[in-house]
Amino acid sequence: MKKVLLILLALVLVFSFAACGGGEAEEGGDEVALKVGFIYIGVINDGGYTQAHHEGTKAMEAHFNGQVETAYIEGVNDGDKQASLNAALNLIDQGCNVVIGTSYGFMDALDELANSGDYDDVYFFHFSGNKSNDTNFENYFGAIEDPRYLSGIVAGSMTESNLLGYVAAYPYTEVNIGINAFTLGAQSVNPDVEVKVVYINSWYDPEKERAAADELVAAGCDVIAQHCDTTGPQVAAAEGGGFAIGYNYPNNVAPEAFLTAPIWHHEVYLIDRIQKILDGTFAPENYYGTLAEGYVGLADMTDLVPQDVQDLVMAKKAEIEQGEFFPFSGYIEYNDGTVMCEEGQVMTVAEIWQITGLVKGAK
Repeated sequence: MKKVLLILLALVLVFSFAACGGGEAEEGGDEVALKVGFIYIGVINDGGYTQAHHEGTKAMEAHFNGQVETAYIEGVNDGDKQASLNAALNLIDQGCNVVIGTSYGFMDALDELANSGDYDDVYFFHFSGNKSNDTNFENYFGAIEDPRYLSGIVAGSMTESNLLGYVAAYPYTEVNIGINAFTLGAQSVNPDVEVKVVYINSWYDPEKERAAADELVAAGCDVIAQHCDTTGPQVAAAEGGGFAIGYNYPNNVAPEAFLTAPIWHHEVYLIDRIQKILDGTFAPENYYGTLAEGYVGLADMTDLVPQDVQDLVMAKKAEIEQGEFFPFSGYIEYNDGTVMCEEGQVMTVAEIWQITGLVKGAK
């Protein structure tokens, strides 16, 4: 009898060790059924983009209470396809059944692996981008333009100079959509506002992000917003005596300046898709998460934002969630005078992703 008990105890210890992996399995969880690997462009404590992704990873893992194990590789250059391929293959070698690339530049590497015929038993997910297939490769993103618009209302209400600064990664459609939504939100409460944009041509470069924010402060911008990965622009705004709108993650590193931030809740997507894989019902269907679903959101506004402004923002948020208002609707011009959106028109997601430039008032 003692020998049987010792064998059973050994088996329990083996399964407990296997469940730990990249994250801790909670007591009472079932045997690990799936291992999910993540490729990160930055580090998990960057205070912004990668931390937001990793918080979603941890929330997803906790939700499945031991059924799902995670692994990740930090600091992968998404401009280097071979580095992206190496990271993905490393995760597969670790036993990952699912590989998720969390930055645009990982797309081509995952596309190559998903369609190679060598990894048909692996699921590949990719954040942003536009490639997928109908078997094992899906991309996901969200209507971040909605909380961008709301953050613009905050910025337009708080500025005294009527000049807002925006630290932007690249002059890509994704980035310009956010700049435009932010500008339109600011203009909805302050028609005289202008938005000055500095592109740094990098998704993640702490030095360039900080330098661009310093440039905008020096140019007279008293609210600094951003589409970049770190909190440097917040610090620059604070040191320049202005306000800051963060991005990705509600990380308030400058309490004297931070107003709010458009943020992501990646666990909303991850939990849904991983559950479908576990249930055997998953089929690739590209995802565009919304405010109403809770995939994108606006961080709690700080006490620096007057209550009447907070009330205005929350009322507009409710309209967006209920489908009563759309930021890209009604007459909108590009800054060269051409028409982006006609009177009475509501732009579809496909039309929004055809945006080619900046709206009037942004430059």
